[in-house]
Amino acid sequence: MIAATFLGEVVAWFADGANWSGPGGIPNRFFEYAEITFVSIAIASVIGLPLGFLLGHLGKGALVAINVSNIGRAIPSLALLVLTVQITGIGNTPAIVALVALSVPPIVTNTYVGMRGVDRDVREAAHGMGMTGWQRLTRVEAPLALPLVMAGLRTSTVQVAATASLAAVVASGGFGRYIVDGLATQDYVQVFAGAVLVAGFCIALELGLGLVEARVAPGRVRLESPAAHRAVPGLAGTAAPAGPS
Repeated sequence: MIAATFLGEVVAWFADGANWSGPGGIPNRFFEYAEITFVSIAIASVIGLPLGFLLGHLGKGALVAINVSNIGRAIPSLALLVLTVQITGIGNTPAIVALVALSVPPIVTNTYVGMRGVDRDVREAAHGMGMTGWQRLTRVEAPLALPLVMAGLRTSTVQVAATASLAAVVASGGFGRYIVDGLATQDYVQVFAGAVLVAGFCIALELGLGLVEARVAPGRVRLESPAAHRAVPGLAGTAAPAGPS
């Protein structure tokens, strides 16, 4: 009975028009939350993807690079937030720094593993055709590694979205404000509503990225695509398995 009453109050909170307008309204908090999430992923991708592609192509230095990138994951996000605040002050910056540190390792690792998983025969065939290292990387290895690269991006994005609520601890915005402010005022209906919004955002992101990832999965690559034919020209006769190109 108590639970039903509480859930009724949560429904009433969502139905209250005051919670859908102004700086503290759900639409504005959504855009703040999305900004923190996608800016963090964009920065992490700029750092992690080139590193993973390069290490995977060269096949050297992976152990050192991956272990270094994992240092950010070893430090708890909340601790990293507090440390960064001492340097940058409160706001979005410390939150983004902590989220970037969280998301770089899976991007680097998955990209590297995807690149090293490219069939050796495919690499040798591309080399035998006279392709330069850059051509092999961009036209052969990277397209074949794309499913695992997307898996790393998906994992990182969902992790960042789930953790971004901590940004409110350092006076940033987003759905985390409902949780932090609700705890401060003992408004547990608002806390629960904020948790629902965070969970809904993460679930929607997971489903959306899952659809994107499915489109680049090996079994779904469209061989009739002109871009696909240009990616690995003349490799049909090699020992490499037919599939993505």
